[in-house]
Amino acid sequence: MQRLATYSDGAGNKIVYSGSIEQNIQIKFTGSNNLLVVSDGARIGRLSVDFDCHNGVLQIGSSHGVPAFSGSIRVGQDSKVLIGDNVSTTSTVAMSATEGTTIRVGDDVMFASENQIRADDGHPIFDVRTSKRVNVSKSITIGNHVWLARGAVVLGGASIGDGTVIGYGSIVTRKIPNNCVAAGVPAKVVRRDTAWERPHLSLIKPFYKPDASTVKKSKYWNLTEDEAPKASSRPTAAKRALRKALCTIRAAKRLVRSAG
Repeated sequence: MQRLATYSDGAGNKIVYSGSIEQNIQIKFTGSNNLLVVSDGARIGRLSVDFDCHNGVLQIGSSHGVPAFSGSIRVGQDSKVLIGDNVSTTSTVAMSATEGTTIRVGDDVMFASENQIRADDGHPIFDVRTSKRVNVSKSITIGNHVWLARGAVVLGGASIGDGTVIGYGSIVTRKIPNNCVAAGVPAKVVRRDTAWERPHLSLIKPFYKPDASTVKKSKYWNLTEDEAPKASSRPTAAKRALRKALCTIRAAKRLVRSAG
């Protein structure tokens, strides 16, 4: 269908939206019991949605004071794409969730151009010896007030903390903490304890912004939180004492055998 408005059919597919948008809309229900919920306050620039299977959910939050959201979204079997409030895009962001995965995008997230958020690879890859899947689909979490620069991609199993910037052309495959800049393939933290704001350098005065006095600070100014330290692979004192005692016992047994 080429219209975003309240809808239901005999297969249990539903659209919940009080308004009506008829331009740049393409929604396709192939399966059953799928649900599309769009907030009454949402700003939609372009929306293409494929509900390929059954029991899929897509939610899009409200928007105020930021550019419109444009997305090309695939929702597979038992999967969810949950988009928060004030999520904006420069061009159309592509998202795909299949095999029971969830893509969760927080509030005040800014997508640039050519971004992709993929919880799946689209096609299965198997190990020839075991026949097991090697590219299992995994859920994705993008926190609040995250900025993805042009060409940045987020893949299955990744998570991004609040207030973080993902650099140009980067590919996120792992956990990225809050309030940092991460870049590269795969993306790694290149600067910590950072905060970003929406005012454009050439569109919003002042046209020089040398320090934070030139912008209104959001609530996302925080220091980067370290991850919990990993358990040490070195043996503890108790383990070392136990090993020493066992060695002593084994040595004593060998002496007894040789004496006999």
